[in-house]
Amino acid sequence: MKDIISGLNKIFDSRIRLGIMSVLMVNDSVDFNTMKELLDVTDGNLASHLKALEKEEVIEVRKQFLGRKPNTSYKVTPLGQKLFKEHIDALERLLNPLS
Repeated sequence: MKDIISGLNKIFDSRIRLGIMSVLMVNDSVDFNTMKELLDVTDGNLASHLKALEKEEVIEVRKQFLGRKPNTSYKVTPLGQKLFKEHIDALERLLNPLS
């Protein structure tokens, strides 16, 4: 049991971070407003969690202009994919210890 729990990653402890990573794992990239709508969170709350994930290098940020409007989008890094898959695998082993 201890080895399974040690596979859980503190980076993804938060419900919002789990949501962010889940969205990014199934999309090439997602812009800030789309992410905010999907997760139903405030700008500040989302921004703080995105910054924390960026600091851990599990997501990358791309800032650009679409026409004259600024657009910030996010995508999961290879490290992020690896760590998130390990986290999900540990959750599955925790829920299904005999599998």
